[in-house]
Parts: sequence; C-alpha cells; structure tokens
Amino acid sequence: MTRDAQTPDELVDQYLGYLRIERAASPQTIRAYSADLRRYLEWSERTRVDPIALTHRQMRLYLSEMDQAGYARRTIARRLSAVRSLFAYLVAEGLVASDPSSVLATPKIPARLPNVIPDQALRALLEAPDSMTPAGLRDRAVLELLYATGARVSEVADLKISDLDFGQGQIRLYGKGAKERIVPVYEVALASMRTYLQEARPKLVRSASADKVFLSTRGQPLSADAIRRLFRRYAGIAGAGTAVSPHSMRHTFATHLVEAGADLRTVQELLGHVALSTTQIYTHLSMKRLQDVHSKAHPRA
Repeated sequence: MTRDAQTPDELVDQYLGYLRIERAASPQTIRAYSADLRRYLEWSERTRVDPIALTHRQMRLYLSEMDQAGYARRTIARRLSAVRSLFAYLVAEGLVASDPSSVLATPKIPARLPNVIPDQALRALLEAPDSMTPAGLRDRAVLELLYATGARVSEVADLKISDLDFGQGQIRLYGKGAKERIVPVYEVALASMRTYLQEARPKLVRSASADKVFLSTRGQPLSADAIRRLFRRYAGIAGAGTAVSPHSMRHTFATHLVEAGADLRTVQELLGHVALSTTQIYTHLSMKRLQDVHSKAHPRA
C-alpha cells in the first residue's frame, strides 16, 4: 500500500481505525488522538506544509508555534506524542519512509504529583450515597469498587457479571489494549457489591443490559461519563473539593498501598501499568506525604 492515493485526512482516519480495532483503544483515547492530530493537520494546511512528507525542521516549526502561542509544555508534549504515534504507524505500514519527529526532543515537563483524596474526605465520600434507594446502593458499590481496586472509570463501566468472582474475592478487569488482569477486592467492597446485586440491580435491569454490572435508573449500562458525574456529585456532598475525580481514587488506592509497604511490582500489576516507571511516581508521592507529616509534627521542624 502507498499513500499516493490517500490524503493526510484519510491516513489519520486509517490510523485512528487501527487504534480502535487493532489496539482496542478506549473511546477517550481515540478522541484525544483525533483532536491532537486534527490540530496538527490544521497547522499544516495553514502553513502549506505537507503533514506526511515534511522535514524535521518543518516539524520543529510546529512545536515552535505552539510554544510562542503560550501552550503548556504538557500540551505540546502530548501533541508531539500523537504525531509520533501516527508516524510510527505509517512507517510500520510502509506508507512513509521515515519519521521526521524522531529526532525532535520532547519538551521537559515538570513533575506533577497525583492528586490523593484526604482520609476524612475519602470516608465521607464512600458514605455519601443514600443506601435506601437502588441508585444509592449502586453508587455506593461503584465508589467502594473504585477505591478497592484502583480501577479506571472505563474498566468499571465495562464490568460484566461474569467478571465477578465472589468465591475468590476478586474481579477481572480489562485495561488499555484490552489487557486482562485479576484484582482482589476487600470484604467491605464485596459486601457492598452483593447488596447492590441482590437488592438494587434487579429493580434496574432490562433484558438488553443483562450482562453489565452497573446500570442506570433506565436500565441502560452505566457509562463512564455517568460514573464521573455521580462521583463529582458525591465529592461535593462529602466536601472533597472540585479537584478530585474518579482517577483521584485510583491514585489514592496506589498511594495507600505503597504507604502500607506494598512493593512497586505488585502495585504495577494491580494498576495494569505497562512500565514500572509509571508506578514509581507513587513512591515520590508517599515520601512527600511523610515529609508533610514530619514538618507538621516534629517539634524542631
């Protein structure tokens, strides 16, 4: 296959299709890559540069323009990463001979520690749902499961009845790239799940949604966006602040494990991280929390 008959837009669409079908990327990932690559194509059209057959010097102009426009380094790095991923695919498919982005340095990004939910706010958050209603029982189970497993929102939304193993006290999650992992669940979360499944879910279920664990009040599978909305609502009730998100629960899960002495390899496996370096941030976060406690508690600090 050659790119002679394909426009840059068609090549980007082809790449996004590859991510969706071959790599089983999540809808959120597809949207993010699509947005970043569309901006790259807009820049190339505006500057009259062929976005597929440009030099590394021309691509450096793209980075320079974003820098001069005041974009954050993290945004520039992310957009460059999207372009690199596109060219890696095009080179692998034989659609281009080389990757002009390969010689460009990624902008240095200042370290940003993950947001961890304070203990008091975490307890209030987990207790916020009304256990007298089906939706409240469902929401309590969702929140407990997020903290018990460190699962991504998309993984909880995709959870099926067949993924639950109460006998072994564990669940099966499918992470990025449809990679499967088994995660243990503590008894409080298991009890919350049992109560939801026995008392609330039968009142919500419809035949079309019979395989999904978490359902809306209309009987439809609860989407990742719906979980984010309910999390924000309960975070407000608990006084946890607007900065926390379902992903904060994932960070809190990992940080608490590290603080309790869990080794990084185990935490890496539980989180479904490909690289250990991604998990190592929780070591730094744990140390920062220790330093904060020390500075407040030590009489000579």
